[in-house]
Amino acid sequence: MKKLVTIYILLFSVLGFSQSEELFSMANQAYQKAEYEKAIDLYEEILANGESSSELYFNLGNAYYKMNQVAPSIYNYEKALQLDPEDEDILNNIEFARNMAIDDIEEIERTGISQWFNDLISGHSASGWAVYAVVFSVLFVIFFLLYYFAGAPLRKRIFLGLAAVSLLICIATIIFAFQRKAYISNNKFAIIFEEEIEVRDEPNLRGEPGFNLHEGTKAKVLEDFQEWTRIELANGGQGWVKTSELKKL
Repeated sequence: MKKLVTIYILLFSVLGFSQSEELFSMANQAYQKAEYEKAIDLYEEILANGESSSELYFNLGNAYYKMNQVAPSIYNYEKALQLDPEDEDILNNIEFARNMAIDDIEEIERTGISQWFNDLISGHSASGWAVYAVVFSVLFVIFFLLYYFAGAPLRKRIFLGLAAVSLLICIATIIFAFQRKAYISNNKFAIIFEEEIEVRDEPNLRGEPGFNLHEGTKAKVLEDFQEWTRIELANGGQGWVKTSELKKL
């Protein structure tokens, strides 16, 4: 009975994957024909089925960009970057989308070892660092075996040194993978989806409006309180906005 259940699960997984592949192909064809609304519906359907990838978010961002929908395009490009921070196409296209946004917020320059470390681990996704960890763990095993079977003392020292370096890099990349995952968990961001909103100094309508924001602006989420969210901008500005006015990444 357990074997039958396992077989059914595998069959449904394969069918679901095949369906997503078919929808993705249909969406890409619709995009090529400039049928952007149809492409968006198909891409969104794949996401609703629980499938996601950097390519899927990237293509969805492109479709929204073609429709001149600032917030959804930036949102999906940001989602793509979370999965593949080094992709040049995503980095280029998100800059084009950001140029469509009204708000031009200058980011505060942060320095120090902590910021350098954050920049370092942000260069890859958690899964990207994990791949490096696997690669260097394999190299460690190879170099250790070469050291073990090497006859000449000089070769032994060389292979032992390479094995030690590979092990250290493997450990470092594992730490980076966990740090990257923790960084994403502890630093939540959101995109403003309303055309224009007021940022208040209190989480209620009695709070004084400090400044306005427009769709497509990215903000760090600091806390939630009932139907309000406190945000922080890249320039350090903070305030409360209605949670319904933004979409969390």
